[in-house]
Amino acid sequence: MIEEGARHGILVAEARAERRVWFEHALAKAGLSAVFVPERDFGPVAWECCQAPPDGVRLFLWSLEGPLPKAEQVREVVASGVTVVILRDKRCESLPTSEALLMALDEAGALMVTAPTDPAGVDILVSLALRLCPERARRAEEQTRLLDELADRRVMEARLQYLVAHDELTGLANRRSLEAALQGDRGIRTGALLYLDLDRFDLVNDLEGHGSGDRLLVEVVGVLHRMLAPEQLAARIGADEFCIFLPDADKEAAAAMAERLRRALDGFHFLPGRDNYRISASLGVALLDGRSRLQHPGEAITRAHQACNVAKSNGRNRVHCYNEDDQDVYTRHRDVLWVPILREALVENRFFLVFQPIVRVADGAVTHYEVLLRLQGRSGQVHLPCEFIPVAERMGLIHAIDLWVVENAVDCLATLPEHQAGLGFSVNLSVHAFHQSSLYSLLQSTLAARGVAPDRITFEITETAAVSSHQQTRELIAKIRALGCHFALDDFGAGFSSFDYIKKFPVDYLKIDGQFISNLLHDETDQVLVKAMIDIARKLGKRTVAEYVETNEVFQLLREFGVDYVQGYLLGRPSAQLLDLSALPLHQPPFSTVECRPERAF
Repeated sequence: MIEEGARHGILVAEARAERRVWFEHALAKAGLSAVFVPERDFGPVAWECCQAPPDGVRLFLWSLEGPLPKAEQVREVVASGVTVVILRDKRCESLPTSEALLMALDEAGALMVTAPTDPAGVDILVSLALRLCPERARRAEEQTRLLDELADRRVMEARLQYLVAHDELTGLANRRSLEAALQGDRGIRTGALLYLDLDRFDLVNDLEGHGSGDRLLVEVVGVLHRMLAPEQLAARIGADEFCIFLPDADKEAAAAMAERLRRALDGFHFLPGRDNYRISASLGVALLDGRSRLQHPGEAITRAHQACNVAKSNGRNRVHCYNEDDQDVYTRHRDVLWVPILREALVENRFFLVFQPIVRVADGAVTHYEVLLRLQGRSGQVHLPCEFIPVAERMGLIHAIDLWVVENAVDCLATLPEHQAGLGFSVNLSVHAFHQSSLYSLLQSTLAARGVAPDRITFEITETAAVSSHQQTRELIAKIRALGCHFALDDFGAGFSSFDYIKKFPVDYLKIDGQFISNLLHDETDQVLVKAMIDIARKLGKRTVAEYVETNEVFQLLREFGVDYVQGYLLGRPSAQLLDLSALPLHQPPFSTVECRPERAF
């Protein structure tokens, strides 16, 4: 019956027989028809219709006197596009119906209306109910959407709040949480801070991929969780860097915990695939006590980090406790101060060049000059290379300085007057210059743009630097030599493989290390070694340069040995101006003996 009458679109659930008859006449008078739930089937059939209304039903009239549906059922019916109307009259006021249930039905989308008492009211009721149906459906749909959005937003806010204090990958505290934990009510909390840095973590990333690297970090965190007590806080503050705060720990307890962690990771095996990786870690320990005089948690992290860096520089896979007197700590602090000075000097062009003559022994001709670098401070003081070049090498600024020296040396050659057109410059380069292909392109373009002959440039590279990157250095030297430039092996004799390398290394000059020249008159061993170097260089077709020549007696001895060129304070100090002379009368030294410490090159 229900399925057959569903096409009329109205379903009436009325427990009273006389009211069903009245509704049937009222609807017929309005030109409407409906499907009525029989009294004997009212309970189960009405519930069934509410749970799954027949197709075509648009309006469901429900008497308050009968058993009411559940709010969840009404919500499902309304969501399907059916309007549910709960009919109330004065007789219903005495029924024990829960107001909470009626409110729930209203919130579920049911319309609470007073039952009509005349047939005209039925027509109005049905028309209004059907018109309100789409609006209430939209309202219910909008309410559901807003609730879903609110739930999603709350989940997102909870996730963001979690990420503010935690590392996403490992779940550990992040730097912000660590600093909050270190900060007490009266300053930095007492205890110790460990800084753990995985050794060679980049190898796993490079060889196995970043996914394997992430998995390694998660497994390392598992090791930390197993070894740390609940009150000890672990935080991830870098790619492969962790901090562990040990509240109230003294130096012995902190060092012992650091050593246990080191041993645990030293015995840890990581298996991303077929390969087996042995993992190790370097740890730094910083004590947090009254003597540490720390003002901010970041200072504690910095100290632990500095101690970790000392551990890494001492060979890795070890523990080091922070000490303010550590030379490495002092050096790193000094580097931090020098970096902005060097950057500003490059931007503001406060570097400048000075020149020291190199004299040919055979005729006293000043054939070329060694180019030396200086830095002028803001207050006018002049800094020597030994003050800032090591810093530039450690802090990644040396390549920019190398290129500045090359470009400005070529510019200076281009501006020399015609009578000095045959002079050449000997330019010092760091080993880092040969790690960048930009050196060759800059040199090639600058020489061409300035019209300077390449054979007027000689590049000096230390023997130890050449040995440290032999193949790569030799390839770049070969390209630069192909342009026409010359090369000199500086500090020759300082390394253990000097004679082997001069046989293979493509250089034109050998500059004998100054340690063999400074005491040449009084050390027979130095005399034997210097003479041997000169003889072997001559047989290999290379010319020799002796630096640190400060007295006429040393010069005469070197001439007897057959050295090709000499350089030193006896012949000329470094100066911003070139000598007016094209040759020096070597039989009458123009300069007296100068007792001063010789300068090292770039």
